[in-house]
Amino acid sequence: MPTVSIKRDLLFKALNQTYTEEEFTFLCFDFGLELDDVTSERQMIIKEQGVNAIVDGSDDVIYRIEVPANRYDLLCLEGLVVALLVFQSRMQFPHYKALNPGDPKGIQRMFIKPNTKTIRPHVVAAVLRDITFDTEVYASFIDLQEKLHQNLARRRTLVSVGTHDLDTIQGPFTYDALPPDQIKFKPLNQDKEYTGKEIMELYANHAQLKQYLHIIKDSPYYPIITDANGVVLSLPPIINGDHSKIKVTTKNVFIEVTATDLQKAHIVLDTIVTAFSYHCKNRFTSEKCEIVWTDGSKHKTPLLTYRKEVIDTKKVNEYIGFKVQAGELAGMLTRMCLQSKTTGGADIVVRVPPTRHDILHAVDIYEDAAIAFGYNNIVKKEPNFATVAIQDPLNKLSNQLRHEIAYAGFAEVLSFSLCSKDDISTKLKIPYEETKAVEISNPKTLEFQVVRTSLIPGLLKSLSFNKDVPLPIKLFEISDVVFCDETTDTGARNVRKLCALYYDKRAGFEYLHGLLDRVMQVLDIPWEKEGGYYLNAINDDTFFPKRAAEILWRGNRIGKIGVLHPEVINAFDLPLPCSVMEMNIEPFV
Repeated sequence: MPTVSIKRDLLFKALNQTYTEEEFTFLCFDFGLELDDVTSERQMIIKEQGVNAIVDGSDDVIYRIEVPANRYDLLCLEGLVVALLVFQSRMQFPHYKALNPGDPKGIQRMFIKPNTKTIRPHVVAAVLRDITFDTEVYASFIDLQEKLHQNLARRRTLVSVGTHDLDTIQGPFTYDALPPDQIKFKPLNQDKEYTGKEIMELYANHAQLKQYLHIIKDSPYYPIITDANGVVLSLPPIINGDHSKIKVTTKNVFIEVTATDLQKAHIVLDTIVTAFSYHCKNRFTSEKCEIVWTDGSKHKTPLLTYRKEVIDTKKVNEYIGFKVQAGELAGMLTRMCLQSKTTGGADIVVRVPPTRHDILHAVDIYEDAAIAFGYNNIVKKEPNFATVAIQDPLNKLSNQLRHEIAYAGFAEVLSFSLCSKDDISTKLKIPYEETKAVEISNPKTLEFQVVRTSLIPGLLKSLSFNKDVPLPIKLFEISDVVFCDETTDTGARNVRKLCALYYDKRAGFEYLHGLLDRVMQVLDIPWEKEGGYYLNAINDDTFFPKRAAEILWRGNRIGKIGVLHPEVINAFDLPLPCSVMEMNIEPFV
């Protein structure tokens, strides 16, 4: 699910109220969100680039709020503030309007040329008049576009957004597709003009834009938007022109959205104009533009369509498991930005606004009713029908082993499933090619590049953060690791492993050996080569020479145990010796 990073002080100022961290956590939970992290810009940079990065970020407190993937209206400060104020009944939900300009002849028109059908056939547009930017609002405006590009727009393959200072360009506008050598303009923040092909070369190694070049690079035609004077506004979905770039001083913003999916283009345009019309002089209004299609047909955007849904109070009560009257239910839905009223009976008429494109069916409205009522307020009850169920055997075994290992004095740890490549390879002295790790295609931070193939790095990281607690430190974890496996349908497979470590002034290998013996004892597995388990000495670069062994069960290797190599210990910033045991527990199910 997407995460929105918002400065705490700006959020509280917009809400006109301050909260403690605990109070805001509960507010988010009540509204169906989650306060995922409290951090700062400086800490985020260090997390992404490493402790040795040159950090210029501020120390302002940032709330990272996790929102549902289909709630596009909550992806920025403006939309989140309106939703929370309405939820708290401190504000009426606004009525969003798309208005025609005062002079009908002054409407901005966009003409679509036939060539666009071969590459990116759709475009919609709108104008935000008399908008007031400051540094924070401008940053939020850009950030919302990027979040929409990554989320709904599928990394610009379906939709891309261009925003321009309307006062620097002249309509009507033309959306065309031309051969790359016929396109020449100065891209955003560049100091000279480039052709279409030269732009592809220019951004081939750009950290952000290189991931979008493939969308049009091999096409014989590149999409392009120009104004009445031939000034290039943008080369969708790659880059805007420098001539029309918006600034903090911009007052009138022209928004164009090109797409391969017209429905998603409308959703993106509605989301942007409803969020940032909050900052317009005439609040919650935008100006229509006229789109002229290749066949001469015309339509105006943004649509900002409201629609009505009728729901039955009895059915909502039945689905969710509470008992509320129609009037109370209408009030609950209104708090969720779904203006509702009763018809005098059990039916409720719900007005779905243009911000709520996530409402596709009546059950989506039922979900909002449950959130407004409060999940914790729904009374638990036994189902009125017979069911037969059984605990998953692997999970049952895992829970039983957790109890036994805890009885032995070890503390359980739950570490992240994602880690860096170095964590599972370089730091453990294992060549990366041998790890068979599942890689994240577009990792946001260096810490989360791959899915873990071992539980050892997670335990050592937890130990590193808690190395100042009294010795000895005994930790364990029972969780899944993941490996690439071409024989499976997904190309990967999960393996449930048990990992434990002992950290003290002495390596304490015998303590882990004793723990292994206890685990095998409760599993009723004897110490013998034929039908039981035993240890066999091995050489493993992760461990100290001649201080490691493989764990064998019925002749098959299921794990390893030993004293970690000093270089491994130092890689995790630990000063004392440490012993580790890791084994696969799936064979015992």
